[in-house]
Amino acid sequence: MAKSSLKLKKSELKEFLDEKAALYESPKFIGTDPIQIPHQFTKKEDIEIIGFLVATIAWGNRKSIINNGNKLIELQGNAPYDFIKNHSSEDLKTLQNFVHRTFNGTDLITFITSLKNIYTHHKGLEYAFSIHASNSGMQPAISEFKKLFFEIPHLNRTQKHVSDPIKNSAAKRINMFLRWMVRPALAGVDFGIWQRITPAQLSCPLDVHSGRVARQLGLLKRSQNDAKAVEELDQYLRVLDPLDPVKYDFALFGLSAFEKDLF
Repeated sequence: MAKSSLKLKKSELKEFLDEKAALYESPKFIGTDPIQIPHQFTKKEDIEIIGFLVATIAWGNRKSIINNGNKLIELQGNAPYDFIKNHSSEDLKTLQNFVHRTFNGTDLITFITSLKNIYTHHKGLEYAFSIHASNSGMQPAISEFKKLFFEIPHLNRTQKHVSDPIKNSAAKRINMFLRWMVRPALAGVDFGIWQRITPAQLSCPLDVHSGRVARQLGLLKRSQNDAKAVEELDQYLRVLDPLDPVKYDFALFGLSAFEKDLF
């Protein structure tokens, strides 16, 4: 397909993106994606806990993300929910040497401690994200979740590992995690295990790759990949599919990763 395909009418653009979203929302791509880590589990709490932790470290080299995701499973005795609920102070010491880029063992211990607080006192991750969700999107809810997450004692440095859209972050990794949990499992990629949030409320995980393709396609004008850009992209994608706008994440990612000759 020639680059002239980028200059599509709105009706043609929807057809093009629907086709690409369906193509790339496929289990055959899981082998190269961090989502393969939570796919090792079947219990809801295990999936959402390891999914949240893996999404947190999902930046940089994909092979390193996946390797460290598997290491997180090993460090939690292959049972994330049981580890969160029942770990001892001695168990936490075994996490101290974990490192993924700037996310270190101290950060991981804080995350594990906070997750225990969330499951013990705040009804779990799904409830914690859903209580401030609105029909206009998840960005305020993500910001409120961050406040709750860090209500336990913590080092200030660890706060950077949970993004805040109110501070103009695109919150790419959290939006990706929410997509994993909320969108239906019909295609065998996302999990659809959360019922308190609907796909219509989700935002596309925006990064340098999806942003570049979105701009080429005329979906996004803002040059920075920040919260304002997420809001702009949301508005366009929710016109294309009001009930499931974030399915187009598959199209934008797939076009960037596998059809670079177009972009």
